Amino acid sequence: MKKIVIVEDETYMREELEYIFQKAGYEVLCITDFGSASAAVFRYAPHLVVLDLNLPGKSGFDICMELKERSSCPVLVLTSRNHLNDELRALRIGADEYLTKPCRKERLLARAENLMRRFEGREQEIRLGELTLDIRTYTLYVSGCSVLLPENQGKIMEKLMKKRGGTVTKEELSSALWGTTEYIDENALQVNMTRLKKTLARLSLDGRIETVRGVGYRIAKGDAYGKD
Repeated sequence: MKKIVIVEDETYMREELEYIFQKAGYEVLCITDFGSASAAVFRYAPHLVVLDLNLPGKSGFDICMELKERSSCPVLVLTSRNHLNDELRALRIGADEYLTKPCRKERLLARAENLMRRFEGREQEIRLGELTLDIRTYTLYVSGCSVLLPENQGKIMEKLMKKRGGTVTKEELSSALWGTTEYIDENALQVNMTRLKKTLARLSLDGRIETVRGVGYRIAKGDAYGKD
């Protein structure tokens, strides 16, 4: 069953949207804590986010940017703001569809279904700032370029990107590479890490993997990666 997250502060509208999507056969999560909306979306891993723009405490524009910096999940903006400038701004920061209230149920469902069809398979992608990793093929995309990573480099990159700037321990990497939590061969891990760093350097991404002395590694934080 496909999952939809609704980020809407008006109670009647939120309940109406929940009813519409549940009746259409979707699993629905409604978010009312807008300050932590992005984190909740990442945990739930939906197939679609329906997002209002006029939210208390945090703008829907900000939430949209946070989602699009770190996820390939489609965002459908549903708002009472019917000015062209608002629509253009939302689309520029990554919104995939823009509908204004009131919106007929049939139109809303059709646009939602169309978006989810277009994005099928992208749940196999990890996005972090300008980086996108397809974990099915370990293809890394950045700034219009792409490189097919060898399997071990791809596994390391997957672990690092999923942590989003957090430290990945040597034991975790050992488990990903060799199926054991026992960290044994430091040289073997170092060889794979050095090769990955050289691959990133060829994409002008040198220095993006940092060593956390005595613990492991992490993706270097920076503006391009967004905030945790």
